[in-house]
Amino acid sequence: MSELTVSVVILNYNGKYFLEKFLSNIIRHSAPHQIYVADNGSTDDSVAFLKTNFPFVKLIENKCNYGYAQGYNVALSQIPTDYFILLNSDVEVTPNWINPVIELMRNNPGIAACQPKLIDYKNHAYFEYAGASGGFIDKFCYPFCRGRLFTSVEKDEGQFNDETEIFWATGASLFVNAKAFWKVGGLDKDYFAHMEEIDLCWRLKNIGYKIYVVPKSIVYHIGGGTLNKFSSRKTFLNFRNNLITLTKNHPSKNLFFKILYRMVLDGVAACRFLLAGTPKHFFAVIRAHFSYYSMIPSTLRKRKEMKNLEDFRFSTSCIYNGNIVFDYFLKKKKKFTSLDKRRFN
Repeated sequence: MSELTVSVVILNYNGKYFLEKFLSNIIRHSAPHQIYVADNGSTDDSVAFLKTNFPFVKLIENKCNYGYAQGYNVALSQIPTDYFILLNSDVEVTPNWINPVIELMRNNPGIAACQPKLIDYKNHAYFEYAGASGGFIDKFCYPFCRGRLFTSVEKDEGQFNDETEIFWATGASLFVNAKAFWKVGGLDKDYFAHMEEIDLCWRLKNIGYKIYVVPKSIVYHIGGGTLNKFSSRKTFLNFRNNLITLTKNHPSKNLFFKILYRMVLDGVAACRFLLAGTPKHFFAVIRAHFSYYSMIPSTLRKRKEMKNLEDFRFSTSCIYNGNIVFDYFLKKKKKFTSLDKRRFN
């Protein structure tokens, strides 16, 4: 039996600054695995920088900026390997960050995707927003993490160092079995960016796979390298893609009710943006809903295609059977450990 292969793939878009800052570190701590940089049609001199300074790194040049989802799909389709590691360019890795994760996945073929523990690059005492120590969703598809509820990010005191099953693994540092990735069709290109990893993980779960976090592996993430948290474009993508994810992957029972309920809560969020003096975000939510409506036919078609896959069965494992919005804003539960463990499926 031949040795299984692992490929680290960094999607770059105008990220020369991050390549200068982190690529040497990634190379040093990822040997002997192959490193790829997939350039997403950058308009800075990222490509020239790579060719001059890192000629041994394999470069894939996408024709334009396809976004995170399709940018990776196009690049990964050119890489023959057993495991992909999708790594953001704004990540600093640590010694032995790959082996604990790959060892778990090799020994447990039922695990299709994993993530390391994400720590804030700017403050190593705290988890990082994008994934912390593993992702979850509530029954209305609101995402949160072990170590981060909404904007409340916890201090890392070892409370989430256990290797455990989660609902979704962060796209900032996503380990995924290549065969499973392509079996469910890869990332959904219509997302462009944001929440595509949650959608991918849910589709993997719907054909029987599990998702894990391996905190023995640690990476430091800056976050917001392409779209920062103040971007109305990010607001648009998050609200739209959340509704698409719910529609594509949730069991039929109560789905219509949950979508309507989400729309009401989205309306409340939009009004909060307006009252906060950020009308761009208010209109971003409105545009997100109209974009979602226009995509309902294609979303339902994708839902039907997934249901035709072998071993398909709607999965709700690791979903928090509560309302994280109410728990956080009304009940003032700001930490993952304050949530009722009995309400996780």
